[in-house]
Amino acid sequence: MAAVRVDEATPGSVRVSGELTFGNAAAALAVIGAAAARDGRSVLDLAGVTRSDSAGLACVLAVLAQSAERGHRLRVQNMPEGMHLLASVCEVEGLMA
Repeated sequence: MAAVRVDEATPGSVRVSGELTFGNAAAALAVIGAAAARDGRSVLDLAGVTRSDSAGLACVLAVLAQSAERGHRLRVQNMPEGMHLLASVCEVEGLMA
């Protein structure tokens, strides 16, 4: 199981890299959610995500929901093609715009 990594060096952005899968989704949610909550982050950049499954998609949706509950809009950027296709099949693309 590969660990997910989070980079907060770019102001307003949380850059995620690694795998977002069933094996690490709970840990990834904690790390990404905490990073997104700091300093009013507005972009969740997924360019570095190398592999994702339905649990990874659920993780991203949960981070977006947490941000919305805090009154912040978090925009997903550079969603991997596999995650994009899964979001389309599950009809949740609109939640990630």
